[in-house]
Amino acid sequence: MNAVSMEKGAAPKRIAASIEVSPKQAAESPDLPGLFPAGVRVYITDVGTDTNATLVSAAKRVHDLGYTPVPHFASRRLTTKAALEDRIKAMAEEAGVRDVLVIGGGLEKQAGDFSSTMEVLETGFFDKYGVTDMGVAGHPEGSPDFSPEAAIEALRLKKSFGERTDARIRIVTQFGFDGQKFVDWAESLRDHGIDLPVHLGVAGPAKITTLVKYAAMCGVGNSLEFFKRNTRSLAMLATSHSPEGVVGPIEKHALATPGTAIKQIHVFPFGGIKKASQWLEERGTWDIKTSLYPSMNSKS
Repeated sequence: MNAVSMEKGAAPKRIAASIEVSPKQAAESPDLPGLFPAGVRVYITDVGTDTNATLVSAAKRVHDLGYTPVPHFASRRLTTKAALEDRIKAMAEEAGVRDVLVIGGGLEKQAGDFSSTMEVLETGFFDKYGVTDMGVAGHPEGSPDFSPEAAIEALRLKKSFGERTDARIRIVTQFGFDGQKFVDWAESLRDHGIDLPVHLGVAGPAKITTLVKYAAMCGVGNSLEFFKRNTRSLAMLATSHSPEGVVGPIEKHALATPGTAIKQIHVFPFGGIKKASQWLEERGTWDIKTSLYPSMNSKS
């Protein structure tokens, strides 16, 4: 993708998008069949309350519906190495999982053998069971868990891991409301020797009060302050948020910048998966009838 098409009558090019769902939505939602394009990455969250059987069942349904399941592995929520191997084995063999998101797990107390993403990656279990693609966390606004310098060093280690193992590593960020700030952060990574693909997190359509709640829960404080400064009155809190103000700068930059680190957006559907899907369809990001999503074997 180089530049937005300006041909007369041509639909504008759009940056690709993934989405995430809860295990319950993945396993049970009657809306899920046909809701997303075939092959699109569907991330399956893990907040630490679902059993392995539930998580595997959720991933299997996503796979069977023709999407690409991307289950979360929150390192500090994991227990033993044996339990981790069992979960990865079941995900791969029963649910066809070849793509995962491995994160630290925030400020939660360490539950078992793992204190960091790297410790999980270095077990070698993902490679053993054929998992080839791995997302790792990015923090455009920093993190209360560690310094910016520590965050950069962690990304360097993950890049090195990919080079040593041939795992396709990408960075997937938390959501935020300052699109230009996210663009600047993604493109600055090369200055630190990090050339991994970046998927920038954005919040899907939702009520503003809902977004404020989730922003506080997820610890995106800087972005929340930006959002509040740009919400001009209390009356606006009763309205709905359009993601276009965030996606616009990201998409414009990504489509006009050859070699950009930014490969797609990742949508947090706080207003519901149907509303997020409808928005992505209407703006031309998703074509449900004719999937625009190629094989996930490309480094993106």
